[in-house]
Amino acid sequence: MKKTILLGIVASLAFIQCETKTDKFAVGDGSVGPVNNETTVKQLDSIFANDSIVALTPIKDAIGTQGEVELFEKGGKKLLLLSPDDENNPEATITNIRVFDERFKTNKGLNIKSTYKDIKDNYEIAGIQTSFDAVVLFLKDSDVYITIDKKELPENLRYDPSLTIEASQIPDAAKFKYFMVGWDESEE
Repeated sequence: MKKTILLGIVASLAFIQCETKTDKFAVGDGSVGPVNNETTVKQLDSIFANDSIVALTPIKDAIGTQGEVELFEKGGKKLLLLSPDDENNPEATITNIRVFDERFKTNKGLNIKSTYKDIKDNYEIAGIQTSFDAVVLFLKDSDVYITIDKKELPENLRYDPSLTIEASQIPDAAKFKYFMVGWDESEE
């Protein structure tokens, strides 16, 4: 009887432990894997101790990691580009993340390899911003925003940056150029 109770307790603890483990590739409200909207640049070294961090803007005489960094998995696969709100301050929080690895995805399965149809089927578009060579899609109730190259659009929409592009004009098969996550400092 004692063995059965002990076995039940151990099994319950193992189940609870598995259930509370977070997905290191989940993109959610206020987080991308282990990085959240309160993560500072100086914390990155300990958060990603098993990965490689490359400073893109090396600051002379800096103690520890500062500025914008790229994160690589051991073996060389690029995962993320992390940008702080202040390049010169190791206490600065990460406010913008570019995702390179398709394993990072939202709870609705959206990732860098998704298409516009995946957005259309699972999200409401809060706004579309047009630039010279791309359109940026802002998703309602999400920190994710997507850039689609104008090469993915019909020919008549590609060359005039003053055109207002509507969601209905974007082809379902349009691929993402950038998969980004951003937080305002005021969201913290």
